[in-house]
Amino acid sequence: MARRDSRAITERVSPLPIPALQMQVAANSTHEKVANPTLARAVSLHLDGQLTAALAELKAAIDAGNRQPALFSAMGHILCELREFEPASKYYSKLLELEPEHRTAHFNRAVCLAKMSEWEKARVDFERALRIDPARLEAQLGLGTCMLRLERPAEAYRAFSYYLATNPQHEEGLFGSAVALQQMNRLAEAREIYLRILAQNPGSQESLINLTEISLAEHDHEQVREYAESLLALNPDSQEGLEALATAAFAGSDFPAAVKHCENLIRVTPEHFESWFNLGVAQQKLSNFKRAAEAYEFAANLRPDSWEAHLNLGISRQKLGDLTGARAAYERALELDPKLPGALWNLALVLEQQGEQDQAEKLYGMLPEDNPESAEALFRVGYLRLLRGDFRGGAEAFGACLKKRSVWPEAQLNVGIACWRAGDLVKARAAFESVLASKPGSVDALRGLAALSLDEGDFAQAFKLHQKLIDSGERSAELFYNAGLICQRRGEVRDAIVYYREALKVDADFPEALLNLGHALMYIGAKDEARACWRKAISIKPELADDYFDSESA
Repeated sequence: MARRDSRAITERVSPLPIPALQMQVAANSTHEKVANPTLARAVSLHLDGQLTAALAELKAAIDAGNRQPALFSAMGHILCELREFEPASKYYSKLLELEPEHRTAHFNRAVCLAKMSEWEKARVDFERALRIDPARLEAQLGLGTCMLRLERPAEAYRAFSYYLATNPQHEEGLFGSAVALQQMNRLAEAREIYLRILAQNPGSQESLINLTEISLAEHDHEQVREYAESLLALNPDSQEGLEALATAAFAGSDFPAAVKHCENLIRVTPEHFESWFNLGVAQQKLSNFKRAAEAYEFAANLRPDSWEAHLNLGISRQKLGDLTGARAAYERALELDPKLPGALWNLALVLEQQGEQDQAEKLYGMLPEDNPESAEALFRVGYLRLLRGDFRGGAEAFGACLKKRSVWPEAQLNVGIACWRAGDLVKARAAFESVLASKPGSVDALRGLAALSLDEGDFAQAFKLHQKLIDSGERSAELFYNAGLICQRRGEVRDAIVYYREALKVDADFPEALLNLGHALMYIGAKDEARACWRKAISIKPELADDYFDSESA
């Protein structure tokens, strides 16, 4: 069976919504204002909505050598309107070369840099804008946004608080301060602000999204569902709302609901890896391995370098009995991560089933020593060595198991079996006795000691152990047969007959029991019954005829 049943490995993490930066452009400068016909024409074109023509007018003047700061400010402004933030930022940089202390250029360049996710550079410019004009509160808003993106929530919170001191109801400022508090794990305070935002704007989806995140962090899955349902009431196709419901379903082990929510997510975002992967997890938890495999296969196609998808695909195929498909998936997972314990373990199990024991043993040996599965891997190695007749190697592997886990009756028992098969009867007996010390009444250990006693010719001890097994409730044909064989060797023929008959009650076609029962019956003079037993034994196993003639001539 496949090991390492998987779990959802992708948490739902939606990006915190950050308020859009405001664009403020002022054309004033410290230079004396001079009428500029180019600028006047550009303004006229801009008012008519002819932005490209306005840009061309301004650029022609600049290319002709006009270095009036207002031209560069206007170029930056129009480029920002066209969402061409990189060239806009360059014009603001040229403006600052002309006028380093320009009142709005740092702010406006910061806006452009923020739009390009150049958060550190934007932060520097917002701080410069505040140094030049401390009253420019919008710079505090932008600075807070940058600090959030730079994962500096305490400084972000200070910036938003400064802004809110003047604009206490401003939604973007409130939202930013709540996000900062959330990043600092001050969840109760953050929740209070999000609820305040919702009181004044019930349609704030971003606040609902982050409230679900807080509730998830607090493991309040009922609250998660409430916020997610409110979010879906605003937007039935909200990815964040559906993800929150799926996460809550997984947390509550409600896998049918998790399937439903993941399927809805796939309807909304059909190319979303996590939705397909988590659908596979939910189906796998429900033992719907065929559907799980289909979901994992789709996920693996979306993200071919995901070892998680290939590993879980392998597990599902293995559960379906598709060993070839499982092997291919595990091998792909190991191509991505050659030391992946789950893939090493499960591929080894598959190889065992496919008869490639040597390759399986190599894979077990690749599991790291500190991996929790390494002891079980050694156990499998010992088992494979026993199968191929390497009894000393098997004893060594099982001995290594006991170094990892000192009390392990199954490993100790196999040490005994391996030593017995290797001819080391002293170590074998010690191992079986050790099993009985930790697990009194172990049937397997008693059987091992009984077999050892037979090999050593200690029939009294062997019979005592067999009788103990019988008294414990064991009823195998082999057990009764061995008890009968011991009695026969000790000359207790009538007792032997009783045990042989018990063996045949369990297995009426046990040829060796029939043969030896025939010998015992012949010994006490029951010739017809003896011949009937021999006849049946030889019909089942013709090669026993040799023993028949040996007995007759004796």
